[in-house]
Amino acid sequence: MESTAPAQTTAHTSTLSERVRALVREQRIDPRSDAQAVRDLARSVVADHDRQSLSGVVGPIDQPELVVGQIMADVAGFGPLQALLDDPAIEEIWINEPDRVFVARDGRPELTPIVLSAEQVRELVERMLSSSGRRLDVSRPFVDATLPGGHRLHVVLQGISRGFAAINIRKYVARAASLADLVELGSVDRTVAGFLTDQVAAGANVLVSGGTQTGKTTMLNCLAAAIPGTQRLVSAEEVFELKCAHPDWVALQTRSAGLEGTGEITLRELVKEALRMRPSRLIIGEVRGAECLDLLLALNSGLPGMATIHASSARQALVKACTLPLLAGTNIGASFVVPTVASCVDLVLHLTLTDDGRRRVAEVVRVTGRVEADVIETETVWEL
Repeated sequence: MESTAPAQTTAHTSTLSERVRALVREQRIDPRSDAQAVRDLARSVVADHDRQSLSGVVGPIDQPELVVGQIMADVAGFGPLQALLDDPAIEEIWINEPDRVFVARDGRPELTPIVLSAEQVRELVERMLSSSGRRLDVSRPFVDATLPGGHRLHVVLQGISRGFAAINIRKYVARAASLADLVELGSVDRTVAGFLTDQVAAGANVLVSGGTQTGKTTMLNCLAAAIPGTQRLVSAEEVFELKCAHPDWVALQTRSAGLEGTGEITLRELVKEALRMRPSRLIIGEVRGAECLDLLLALNSGLPGMATIHASSARQALVKACTLPLLAGTNIGASFVVPTVASCVDLVLHLTLTDDGRRRVAEVVRVTGRVEADVIETETVWEL
């Protein structure tokens, strides 16, 4: 006979979750900081329900611990998405419409059977943002935020996104913490990993390029692991994504403007502030605008650094590094930027995502420092 446990579980969970929410409000418990207290309440409510089921007033619960887990997801987690967030094989989650919830697993997209309501989506967004201190409204319809588990949240408000809010959650799935780990995963050749370790230890300036989801941030983490522990590391990002185990590390992130339109902290400002913090190394999570100029000026002063950049090849990464600083103002010209990039950047690592979902180092290019007809000269160290 087919089990009716899943149907019973679904039927009971909603009512029990509301009962736990009421107790949480009554006892003034913060679900984000005191999850154990919420779990204790959930077990108490489920146990009380089981006692009532003995008299036939309510139906029995065949899998009480499963119900407790679902209540926890509803009250202290992110509801139907919590199971996806807890799944270590899932790398990214995105919602196009309430009934179109996708995940990426091993680099490949999958449509899930999860069906949400528009109200559930709104509630999930509010709950996620409440823990980040960032806001989303008509005046600012885009938001980047970090969830409690270190995952990156991006939301586009309905009106900019047609029909419904568009939500992306890029999970921090740390499969590698060092270049040696990348060798074991097959992402980089052992000889190349040894070469990169020596270069980073010696203070080389490294640009990590690639497309979306090619593993640029993971590579940056692994390169940072090769920095000597006696050096002071300062990083700047739009939202916290780097996870570095360096003993002397200060991490900075940008801030959105407040309700009055003031208080914004840009990546350009963070780069300048980082230079006042006595860094031995500077890491920029990603350069995509005028902050590239500030990074170049820092590297040009003799401060070793690393950054990621979106590009289709190592050569295009250098071209983009020469173009982005021009956004800083009309007084910045290619005659200054191109030779500065040539003299500051030592190595470019280009990453790719293969058809089978594997992330690989496709190119390692050395910048010679010479410029010919506004073209930076390079040497290929390694190529896939």
